[in-house]
Amino acid sequence: MSGFDNFNTDFYQSSYSVDDQNQAGYGYNNAETPYKQPYGQYDYSQPMAYSSPGMMAPQQPYTGQIFQPTQTYTPSASQSMYGSTFDDEPPLLEELGINFDHIWQKTLTVLHPMKVADGSIMNETDLAGPMVFCLAFGATLLLSGKIQFGYVYGISAIGCLGMYCLLNLMSMTGVSFGCVASVLGYCLLPMILLSSFGVLLSLQGMMGIILTAAIIGWCSFSASKIFISALAMDGQQLLVAYPCALLYGVFALISVF
Repeated sequence: MSGFDNFNTDFYQSSYSVDDQNQAGYGYNNAETPYKQPYGQYDYSQPMAYSSPGMMAPQQPYTGQIFQPTQTYTPSASQSMYGSTFDDEPPLLEELGINFDHIWQKTLTVLHPMKVADGSIMNETDLAGPMVFCLAFGATLLLSGKIQFGYVYGISAIGCLGMYCLLNLMSMTGVSFGCVASVLGYCLLPMILLSSFGVLLSLQGMMGIILTAAIIGWCSFSASKIFISALAMDGQQLLVAYPCALLYGVFALISVF
């Protein structure tokens, strides 16, 4: 125990004594400030001018409207990335290259072989109508019990590639592959009529042969007329119509047999 007492006295020297506990528990004898009076003798009626050092000054009240913040910065038209409004943006179908007015005009040009073709419209790369016509041609063949979708798309691709090479050799301006595919696909519309007749009657008789020859001439004449108008190939319509007739003759064979 003596060692423990020596440890306590050597650890910390304090002037505190047990006699200090006899003083009042909540007060002090010094009366210099009212805050140091005993707990029971403090006068609570005096106003307290106490402010916390961490407390901030009151801010100005918000005068705006709820959910409508005040506009502090307005970007100019040149700084705006997407423009001021969405009215200036083109329609979605136009961005995708689908124009129903041009599709209808091309369809009428094919259905009316004697109508003058508009070269500016026919020189567009529009594959929406040709895809629909190829699908319709395969569907009419399916009604006749012929599942020939693979042959339709395969022959179309080979024919478009051959006509693309031929027209680039014959024309001075040149032509794109999409334009060739668009024109040949639109001119497939009369062949859909032939396959539709094949659903109702047989095309292997004399009437079927005459109708098939007329449809082949119709398709090849319309395609050559459009190519001549779009590529300014005056006097070369028969040269363009011959390979077109060979291509549509293959589709006619699929329809007949």
